Amino acid sequence: MSNMGARVARMFRNFNLENRVHREISKEKPRAAPRYEANLPPSAGSSEAVETTDSISQKNDPLLTLLKSVYVESKDPAAAEDSKDVTAGDEAERRPLRFSLPGEPYGLVALEDVPKGKLTIVEALKALGSHQRQPQTWTPGKIAQEYSLDLKDTKALLEFFVPFQVHIIPPKTDSAKQIKAS
Repeated sequence: MSNMGARVARMFRNFNLENRVHREISKEKPRAAPRYEANLPPSAGSSEAVETTDSISQKNDPLLTLLKSVYVESKDPAAAEDSKDVTAGDEAERRPLRFSLPGEPYGLVALEDVPKGKLTIVEALKALGSHQRQPQTWTPGKIAQEYSLDLKDTKALLEFFVPFQVHIIPPKTDSAKQIKAS
């Protein structure tokens, strides 16, 4: 149906196209307003302006040679420190995995270790599930220690992320229709 609408729209758009083009071309174009020369009386200030523009457009050789001798090299000290931290941190700050899925699920490469302060999805779900089932045993402090996490980040993780829960609600009456397992 939408193809039919496109055909109708194209038909109306192209209807009498040649006549409309000739009509637009044959219209008289408006003429531009003529430009007049500015006949301003010469004043004492205008000669100074001409001299100033001449001095601006001329090159000053001593300044030009000084400019050629200048070489600027900029370095960001914060970026240099960050790059040192990253290279040193990657080598020393890794921990072995606690939990992983068997095999290579979904074509992912099997990890052997992760940086400290990071979790894999499997580890995060395991930690969240453990805390949900046994909050007295799996406190934020114990989870942070177990997975080498920051305590503040662990508390935020436990507060804002909750694994899925499945609740099966039984029908109120026995005569209610239920989907039977096949």
